[in-house]
Amino acid sequence: MGSEIMVALIVAAFGCIGTIVGSYFGVRASNKLTNYRIEELTKKVDKHNSVMERTFVIEEQIKVANHRIEDLEEKEK
Repeated sequence: MGSEIMVALIVAAFGCIGTIVGSYFGVRASNKLTNYRIEELTKKVDKHNSVMERTFVIEEQIKVANHRIEDLEEKEK
C-alpha cells in the first residue's frame, strides 16, 4: 500500500509541474500578443496625432489667410 501512495504522489507532482509549466508558457504567449497589439495601437495613435497636428496648423494658416484677405478687401473699399 505504501508504494501505491508514492506512485500517486509522483503522478500528482508531475501533473502539478505540467500544469504550472503549461500555464507559464500560455501566459507568456498571451503577454507577447498583448504587447504587440499595444505597440500597433500606439503607432496608430501617433499617426493620428500627427495628422491632427498638421490639420490644426493648416486651419490656423487658413484663418490667417482669410483675415489678410478681409483686410485687403476692406482697403479696396
